[in-house]
Amino acid sequence: MDATRRRMLAGIAAGSSAAALSLPAQAQDYPSKPIRLIVPYPPGGGTDIIARILQERMVRLLGQPMVIENRGGAGGAVGTEMAAKAPADGYTVLFTLSSHTINPAIFPRLNYDVEKDFLGVSKVVSLPQILVAHPGLPVSNLQELVAMARSKPGAMNYASVGNGSPGHIAGELFKLKTGTDLVHIPYKGGGPAVTDVMAGQVPLLWVSIPAAASYVKSGKLKALAVSTLQRSSSFPDVPTVAEALIPDFEVDSWYAMFVPASSPPDVVRRLHEAVLKALEAPDVREKLLQQGSEVAGSSPGDLDRTVKAEVAKWKQLVQAANIKM
Repeated sequence: MDATRRRMLAGIAAGSSAAALSLPAQAQDYPSKPIRLIVPYPPGGGTDIIARILQERMVRLLGQPMVIENRGGAGGAVGTEMAAKAPADGYTVLFTLSSHTINPAIFPRLNYDVEKDFLGVSKVVSLPQILVAHPGLPVSNLQELVAMARSKPGAMNYASVGNGSPGHIAGELFKLKTGTDLVHIPYKGGGPAVTDVMAGQVPLLWVSIPAAASYVKSGKLKALAVSTLQRSSSFPDVPTVAEALIPDFEVDSWYAMFVPASSPPDVVRRLHEAVLKALEAPDVREKLLQQGSEVAGSSPGDLDRTVKAEVAKWKQLVQAANIKM
């Protein structure tokens, strides 16, 4: 090998070593400015409530502001698209719920790919959907609700936080399993939907527990059932749909944090560590429990595998149940 070639290879090796040594410094420097936390639903809904509980602790852990930006619309697709197209530098983070894996089956022309355009950071909590009614609706259980709905086919409405949401899926499965003709009214988030049900504009609502918990406890909403196989620890007196009426009924939901694909691994690791530390804090766990949530931190890889599995699962279910917007 001639002297010129040896010098060239030595220079490449030295450059590679310098680049490798710079990675820990980059990780240590992150974050060096405020982080934009996109919540693809309006304020006051379950996603927004859980995000704000987590945000307060993560700001302390990361040492930088974490600014929540509510971008509701199209069942979370509007805000999610914004996050997908943001720079992959760790300064735009998506906080969303499991409609993230349902939307590809509901909206066939999304301008993003949930598997290719995002990296998982961590799952945060899991929780059931809850079926609530306006207090004036003259039913006290699912049997009475089904009887009323069958007596008025096409005349009763139910709300959800939007097309493709877990509540939408729960409502359509309930219709399928009970042979009722309830009409779906999609909202842009849990906050507006809860407001209209309390006002009597819509009689029923499938929604995540955090969006409805305080109103159920105050008597402004009436809880009829939850969508998971196990009862909620926050509402132990509210039956599951499975035990009350439909043995195989189950729609679980979760909230999780993602970053755009190609985000640096050290940034993903830093955010993941902060999420897990936040979830260990007793005050955070207590606040989440009060909202009916179960802490469910995960590794980035586990979250990515969950997304892949659920995209396939919900596609099959949506087709089988003929669920449409």
